Amino acid sequence: MHQVIHDIRKAIKQTQPLIHCITNPISINQCANGILAIGARPMMAEHPKEVSEITRTAQALMLNLGNITDVRMEAMLISAKTANKIELPILLDAVGIACSTLRREYIRELLNTATPSVIKGNYSEIQALYRDSYRSSGVDADSSLDIQTMDSAAISLARSLGTVILASGKVDIVTDGKNLYHIHNGTPLLSQVTGTGCLQGALCASYLSAKPGVEAVITGSSVLGICGELARTDCGTGTFLCSLMDKLSTLTDTEIEQNLNMEEIPIEKM
Repeated sequence: MHQVIHDIRKAIKQTQPLIHCITNPISINQCANGILAIGARPMMAEHPKEVSEITRTAQALMLNLGNITDVRMEAMLISAKTANKIELPILLDAVGIACSTLRREYIRELLNTATPSVIKGNYSEIQALYRDSYRSSGVDADSSLDIQTMDSAAISLARSLGTVILASGKVDIVTDGKNLYHIHNGTPLLSQVTGTGCLQGALCASYLSAKPGVEAVITGSSVLGICGELARTDCGTGTFLCSLMDKLSTLTDTEIEQNLNMEEIPIEKM
């Protein structure tokens, strides 16, 4: 997997793909700077009258449900339809669907419009997509959800929806329904800075432009986790955020080889 990750990262730096992101104002700066840091180009257009045109020029589309508004709901549907028509990779970040009926109903509408290449969410959000009766508080992951429960939910969703699922948490779970991976990289500091979950989605969307599929998601998840580990500091969360962005732009292949902590889980046991 090391070589696959290296090849995907190299392709991004060589091709500098345009990544169209419709996301929330809380994380928009981190997402844009993260995309730039790994060598891609962000475009954060969200006006309904221009998003179709922008999506047509992009190499991947990220849709993020955080801090949802009427304008972004309309824009995301338009972009999703366009991306689906031209077979553009889509990453859908299911932010907040565990605590919001509006977002839960809206994601169903999006999924009826287009099939994303990847659906991303924390443990609570993926569980809410899997089990309609599930509810949680806020946009943080429910600590009571264990890895085995989430493995089963992610595999089932990947198979039923025909997509890759990324369930982010202490251990990131990545599956396409046929293969299952656990990524153990990361640091608790990532959860103490707002927008790092959205940043993870932006990185994965960028890498999807080079290689649609589970490998791109593994690359995005592991890169963020490793950079988080290497950026750890006792100086506070503000310094950590700056160090994280620095590391995203300077991460080497050697650092990935030395720090990648991932395992493939035999899926036939599930």
